[in-house]
Amino acid sequence: MTQTKILVVEDEKIVALGIKKMLKNMGYLVPSIASSGKEAISKAEITFPDLVLMDIMLKGDMDGVEAAEQIRQLFDVPVVYLTAYSDEKILARAKRTKPFGYLTKPFEENSLHSTIELALHNYRVEKGLEKPDE
Repeated sequence: MTQTKILVVEDEKIVALGIKKMLKNMGYLVPSIASSGKEAISKAEITFPDLVLMDIMLKGDMDGVEAAEQIRQLFDVPVVYLTAYSDEKILARAKRTKPFGYLTKPFEENSLHSTIELALHNYRVEKGLEKPDE
């Protein structure tokens, strides 16, 4: 079985490296880290991730919600949002992109792991690649 590839999109380098370390400890591959929405789209095209962990607040003119929407449309990759912000306006915008998860920072490693596994399972079920009870 191939390792699951996760693209990390986080504009704070130290946070991104911490998430990468957590993911590697859990057995996931992290082919790349992106720090802006445009970079996330470009790296998704190059790395073919199985899942994207997307911070909502990014530097530049494209936030994580807009980047996630484009990644989903262009590459059909499931997205899990990571954010320090949980206000209703942001949550409403995020919901419209049909994410497979939403974690508020700071989060525990086990919460990240279970959210990723549920997101991957739900995506595979949606695509007919797994049965709902597998």
